[in-house]
Amino acid sequence: YEPDFFAQSLRSGATKTIGFIMRDISNPFFGVIAQCCEQELRKAGYSMLLMNSDGDVATESTNIAQLRRRKIDGLIASLVSEDIPELNSTLEKLNAPVVLLDREVVGLNSSAILANHHQGVEDATLDLISRGHKRIAFISGSTRVYTTRDRLKGFKSAFKKAGVAYPTELVSLGKFDAEFGESETKRLFTLKDRPTALLSGGIGSTAGAMRGLKKLGLVPGKDLAFVAIDEWPMFDVYGQQFSSVYRDAAMIGREAAAALLEMISGGSPRTIMVETHYIVRESSTGGLKAKKK
Repeated sequence: YEPDFFAQSLRSGATKTIGFIMRDISNPFFGVIAQCCEQELRKAGYSMLLMNSDGDVATESTNIAQLRRRKIDGLIASLVSEDIPELNSTLEKLNAPVVLLDREVVGLNSSAILANHHQGVEDATLDLISRGHKRIAFISGSTRVYTTRDRLKGFKSAFKKAGVAYPTELVSLGKFDAEFGESETKRLFTLKDRPTALLSGGIGSTAGAMRGLKKLGLVPGKDLAFVAIDEWPMFDVYGQQFSSVYRDAAMIGREAAAALLEMISGGSPRTIMVETHYIVRESSTGGLKAKKK
C-alpha cells in the first residue's frame, strides 16, 4: 500500500511538505543546516523541498511563489536581504509558519534562529589586539542582513573596549561570495600600510580570502594573523590550524525544525539565540614581525 498524499492533503488541508529556501546551496555550512532540518522534519512525517536563491532577490521571490502554489505547511528561510518592501507581503501570502535563519524582518510574525555573532567576533578581535595588532581587516557581506550587522557590532566594540582607533579603511562589506573575498583581500593586502590581521565573514569570504592570500604569497599564521568566521569542513586538509568564530550548524538546523513544528502545532513564534565561540588556533599568530621587516 502506498498512501496518496494528494488525497490526504485534500482531506486534512496539510501537504506534510516544508519549504527550505537557501541563499547559497554551494555553502557547506548551510548544507549541514539543511541536512539536520530534513532529518528532524522526516522524523515528524514531513518531507522538505530545498530551493536555492543564488543570492538573487528576484529568484528568491519566485521560489517563495512556487512554494506557495505547492501549499507548503511551513517555510525555513535564509533570505538574501531583509529590507525588500514586498518581502513581508510575499511571505504572509504563504499562510504558513515561517522560521528565519539569522535574519530579522520587521513586522513579520515569524520565529527566528539568530547567532550571537557579536560576542564571538568581539572575542576574536580583542585577542588579536592583545597580540599587538591594530590594523585588522574585516571582510563580510552586506549590512542588509542581521549576520553582518551583528558581526560588525562586535568588531567595533572590541576596538572601543581596547581603546584602539577603529580602522574604517580596512572594513570591506558587500558580498558573502568567494569572488568578493578574494578581490578585497588582494586590494587590502597590497595597500602601502597593509593590515597585519584579517577576519573573514563567512565560508565564501574565507575561501576567497585564502585564495587571495595564496596569490599574494602570504601565509596565515606567519605573514598575518587570520580568523575565519564560521568553521569550514575542509580546514583540516591544510597544514596549519585556522582560528575561527564557531557556531554549531547542526544545532541551528535542529532548532529551526523544532521551532517550525511548534508553530505548525499552534505554538507562538519565538526567537532562539545560538552562541558563537572564538576558537584559537595557529593562524591567530603571525603578521607583526613580517610587517616590521
